[in-house]
Amino acid sequence: MRKGEKYTSAMRQELILKSLKEEQRPITGSEFAKKTNVSRQVIVQDVSILKAKNEPVIATSQGYMYIKKPTLEAAHKLVVACKHSSDQTKEELTIIVDHGVTVKDVTVEHPVYGDLTASLMVSNRHEVEQFINRIHDSKASYLSILTEGVHMHTLEADSKEKIDAACKDLQAAGILL
Repeated sequence: MRKGEKYTSAMRQELILKSLKEEQRPITGSEFAKKTNVSRQVIVQDVSILKAKNEPVIATSQGYMYIKKPTLEAAHKLVVACKHSSDQTKEELTIIVDHGVTVKDVTVEHPVYGDLTASLMVSNRHEVEQFINRIHDSKASYLSILTEGVHMHTLEADSKEKIDAACKDLQAAGILL
């Protein structure tokens, strides 16, 4: 694309899909907006259109990701129930990722809306730090504040042993329900 030329909606969507498929890391809406010279809200709309076309694009706390079909390497999943204060969130996530386990999401059971789930996709200490900083910088609250600290995580790893070890340490820390 030459400087000064405008991206059409279809061109932006193609760029978004291609970039997400090629990258292992999440890409923010702001990054796409800057690259295509549009607002972040236009990118949000483009992603919504892609989702409506059944493209497996998800919004995580770090940005957008394209969900590839599960590989045999990451075939082990477990949903765990946890309870802790907001101050223990970093400890909880660090315990999990230090065992080579990815925290895919967080779910709380709301009395009116039912299950509310947010994608996290946190796999290492750097991503934990980014997540905690984004919560702090935006003055947002953790979903678990709605349920007095009770929440669930979907954990994923390339071995059952890694998940078991993470759960054992969560139990020792008094976090696992």
